Order: sequence, then C-alpha cells, then structure tokens
Amino acid sequence: MTQKLDPAQYIKVLFSADHSSAVLDMIRQEEFEITAGELKAYLAQQGIVYGIHEDVLQDIANRPSAYYGLKPTVASGEDPVPGTDGVIELITNLIETGERKPLETEGGRVDYKEITQLSNVKKGQVISRRIPPEPGIPGKSVKGETIPYRPGKEARFKPGKNVVVNAEGDAMYAALDGLVTPTEKDRINVFPVYEVNGDIDYNTGNIDFVGTVVIRGNVLTGFKVRAAGDIRVVGGVEGAELYAGGSIQVTSGIIGYNKGLIQAGVDVKSSFIQDANVEAGGSVYVTQSIMHSNIRAGKQCICEGTKGLIVGGVIQAGEKVIARTIGNTMSTLTTIEVGVVPELRNELAQLRTELKAQTESIDKTAKALHLLDQMAASGQLAPDKISMRMKLQVTHQSSMRELAEVKERILEIEKMLEDTSNASVDVMKTIYGGSKIVIGRYTRFVKDSATRISFYYHNGDISMLPLKGM
Repeated sequence: MTQKLDPAQYIKVLFSADHSSAVLDMIRQEEFEITAGELKAYLAQQGIVYGIHEDVLQDIANRPSAYYGLKPTVASGEDPVPGTDGVIELITNLIETGERKPLETEGGRVDYKEITQLSNVKKGQVISRRIPPEPGIPGKSVKGETIPYRPGKEARFKPGKNVVVNAEGDAMYAALDGLVTPTEKDRINVFPVYEVNGDIDYNTGNIDFVGTVVIRGNVLTGFKVRAAGDIRVVGGVEGAELYAGGSIQVTSGIIGYNKGLIQAGVDVKSSFIQDANVEAGGSVYVTQSIMHSNIRAGKQCICEGTKGLIVGGVIQAGEKVIARTIGNTMSTLTTIEVGVVPELRNELAQLRTELKAQTESIDKTAKALHLLDQMAASGQLAPDKISMRMKLQVTHQSSMRELAEVKERILEIEKMLEDTSNASVDVMKTIYGGSKIVIGRYTRFVKDSATRISFYYHNGDISMLPLKGM
C-alpha cells in the first residue's frame, strides 16, 4: 500500500560543490505517492529555481521506488566557459626556419655553396604583437546564482636583445637592423649577421660575435666560434668548438675527434655527427648518422634520413629519440636515454640548496623583526632602529616572494622529472643487441635485434610495441 508523506521524510536534495547540479537521494525504499508538481515545489523550497529536469521529475513521480539508490540529477545549471588566454603573435615570416635553399644563378645554374638571403628586419619594424585574453562566459547555478568564469591569463613578452616593447605593451619592435633569432627560454632577439667567406682558420682566428654568424667554409680543428644568435656553417666542422645562443646548422657534417664541442641554446642540425660532443637546448636533427658521439638534447634527437644510423656513444634526450637503425651487428654498446633532461637534475639540486639558504635567512630576518616589533610596542625603539626595521620589512617581503618562486620552480621540475608518459625511443628499421634503453629511472638492455619497434614507459617498466605510422 502506497502512502503520502512529507517529501522531506523520504527524499533529500544533494548539491554539487558549486551548485551547478542537484540530485535527489531517496532515503526510504518503501512505496509512496508524489506528483511532479509536489517534487518541483519541494525543489523550490530548497532554493532550486533553474535548470529543473521536468521529465525526470515526472518519471520519479510515476515510479518513485525505482529510483532508490540511483540519485537522479533533477536540475542542471550552466557551467562557466573559461576565458581564453592571451597570446604573443609572432610575425612568422620574420622567423628563420632553418631550411637552406641553393642559390640559382643566371643561366639556371645552382650553386650549393650559397644560400638565399636571410630574412632581416629594419629598426622600428614590428616583430610580434600581444593579443589580449578573451573574456569567458559566466555560468548559472541551479539556485539561479552566477558562477564566475576563470579569466584568461595575460600573455607576456619575452624580450631578448635589441628589441623594445611599446608604451602600450601590445607590440614589440626591432631596436636595430638585423635578423630575428629565438634563443633559449623563448626569448626573441634581433641580432646583426656576420658572414665569413671562407674557412675559420689562422687567417680569421677565433670568432666571438654578438649576433648570428654565417660561415661559407669549414671550421678547422682547434678553432672556436661563439655567437649570441645562430651559427650556420656551409661546410664542415672538424674538432672545433661552436657555441650558439640560438641554433647551429652544419651542411657537411661534424667530426669531433673526441675533443670538440657543439653547444646550441636551441637546435643542432647536421648531415652526420662522428666522435663529437653535441648539446642542444632544443633538438638534434641528423640526416645520415650519429657515430660514437655524446648527444644531449633538451627535447628530441632525430636521425631518420636515408641512413638514419645511431651507433656507439650516449644519446640523451628529454622527450624522444627517433632513428632508422640503432646499434650494429657487432653489438657495439649504444646507450639511448630519454625522459629526463640532465640539466633539470642540476638545476633542482641548486634550487634545493638555495631554498635551504633562503629559509634560514628568512628565519633570522623574522626573529629580528619580532624583536624590533616588541621594542616598538613598548616605546623603546630608537630612531636609527626605525630605519633598520623598515629595511628589514622590505627585505623580508622580497625574500618571501623569491622563496615562493623557488618553491614553485622546484615543484615544476619535480613534476617534469616524474612525467615520462611522452618519452619514447622509436626505431624505424632495426635495433641490435648491445643497445641500452633508459627511460626516466628505468633501464632495459636489448639482447636480441628487433625491427620497427617503439620503447616506452608503462606500469613501472620499459615496454615494447610495434611501431606504427612511421
């Protein structure tokens, strides 16, 4: 026999945290009678005035006991739409892509030792614009209240050298004639270009330039080239040292003789690398082979040209290594490490040391301020101590901000070190026994050769899957 009761005796309304939805919880299982109108009136008593599901109320009224334990949603508000973050829009045709095209001379001949003119900018030319964030759309709760949206974040320019931001803060301009060059940490610079029409040898000596260096020849053993921008070698590098804030591109390949160093803030591109030490803040791109070399790339190491061979040495990449062939039939030890950028570990150790020192300094400052505050409260603070107190307050506030930044960076790095979900080693052709795969904290030795395989981290181990789509 059904019975009619006060709704509060057998149903209860439960709200989500932001009141964007409401459900009914049947607290008694026995049969009872109720109409959709009575249910709606009960919802109104609980403050629900928006987004009521009339069809659900009617179905509950028709068979209330069937909903015991189900907690049906009886009202739904509107979720807020978050605002769109602002962006920095680069004038893309001003950014050098790194693609080298041979110069076609009169008569149709092609000179592979020359490249087309670099994309330069003039002083006062716009390099990038700041697009402001777009507002979102407020939501609405089932109680008719406004649910605020998350506002979009303001984009910030990352000006490097020889660029200026206008007074309105919405555009960045070149401060001199030169080449637009991105460097590490996504900073945009304008560098003048220095060209050498020949080899770097005793005729030129070492080069240390504040801009981009273009060398139309070879860099010979024992010489050094430093550039705040890019280094572009239309030739080869033999046992030399190259340091670039931007990217390094070598047309004819790199032979290190186990003593040179190639170091770029962004990418390194070469036809081959042999017996060399190469470091890139971004990625390393090689078309032919990497042999018996030590490669450190913040992002990827890609060797997928006609040959695409990696054999010997140690390849370290923060994200991924892609090659056609890894190792050889002689089982030469070839180590591939992905998932952890080596520099991050060093930075983390330094930050933890800094965190300890800053914490100790803040504690000392806080104790001194507490003592001065007590003296001030008792009227015993001398005039010279008042000035000291004000300086300590400024120092304390500044130190607290710096401490917060250090903690935030530590958390950021720790999260990156833990995340190996996107790290992989992709072999497009063959990987031979003698190869060693390291992903994050995990190691796997390859005993038998395998073809078209991908190594990745899964459930506390390094797994293998057939390579697809490459």
